[in-house]
Amino acid sequence: MTQAIKLTTDQMRMMSLFQNVTGATARDCIEDEKQDRIIFVVNSGKMGLAIGKGGVHIKSLQNILKTNVELVEFDDDPAKFLTNLLNSKLVTEVKISTRPDGSKQAIVMVDPRKKGIVVGREGRNAQKARLLAKRYFNITNVLINSPERATLEM
Repeated sequence: MTQAIKLTTDQMRMMSLFQNVTGATARDCIEDEKQDRIIFVVNSGKMGLAIGKGGVHIKSLQNILKTNVELVEFDDDPAKFLTNLLNSKLVTEVKISTRPDGSKQAIVMVDPRKKGIVVGREGRNAQKARLLAKRYFNITNVLINSPERATLEM
């Protein structure tokens, strides 16, 4: 399932800082220099503790690290993990399939009116989903689709 994830000394230091500031344990830390952010993956059920009341923990971390901090709640189920990652209120369904070449692909279905929010500015959420899906579940492709709107007849 998941391959061993190797962390750098810097990442381990940031995870320790994260734990000291939030009281929650980070299971992973990804430095995304392209998008100027650090992504922490927290254990299932620890999201509220990690964020803090009114986002106080995240704001503190962003001030200390001088960069954007994003959180993702981990789940052993790849479909649930992608739903958590992309905003569970906006995702209607996640289908994971194996392609003929053996690689795995996830198709995330969202409301057509909310697709832009799910994908994110300049595709940053979609890029985060691809990065983490590959890192944890060896899913090589994540597609964000919206069902075609039913023809509206008046």
